[in-house]
Amino acid sequence: MRSSAAARGFTLIELLTALLILSLLAVMSYRGLGAVLDTRAHIRQETTKWRRVAAFSARLEQDVHLVAPYAMRLATGSAPPLIGRPAATDAPRLEFSRFAAAEGVEAPRRVGYGLNDRHEVELWLWPGLDAAQPPARYALLAHVAELDIQYLGTDLAWVDAWPVAAPDDALPRAVRLRIVLASGEDIVRVFALNP
Repeated sequence: MRSSAAARGFTLIELLTALLILSLLAVMSYRGLGAVLDTRAHIRQETTKWRRVAAFSARLEQDVHLVAPYAMRLATGSAPPLIGRPAATDAPRLEFSRFAAAEGVEAPRRVGYGLNDRHEVELWLWPGLDAAQPPARYALLAHVAELDIQYLGTDLAWVDAWPVAAPDDALPRAVRLRIVLASGEDIVRVFALNP
């Protein structure tokens, strides 16, 4: 014969205690999973932001390395090979002529970089080396609070505008780019021009 203690099962208090422990574990797991998902989304957002910054920097670096000492043809004359405007609103802050890419896909053309009113860095592309047609404009980098560009002259001094007064300074030695993202990061890059 069996004893009554061996056949009795779980009491109500034991079941409620087990359910309480399981619910506490479920709540902690849910909060932990939420934190992991939030962290994952933040990392994805940061990765996307820095990938776009790197792509923009690579594009600008490639263009600056292809700077050509060719003036831009205008209806009233010509523009210098490189123009740097300290605070342009309706024109790019940096505008220059560049050689064709080594791959031979593009022709020599005029390019420019500026900050639009939507806080995006824009690429301005003219179809060639004359201003007969307006440039196409493409947003390259969004959420930019500031865009500053400086130019290294032959006297090794940084200036905010180009060309400088001396006529023999057709091109600067280097271009220094400073962008401040809307999230507060301050990024400075220096690009040497090929002689």
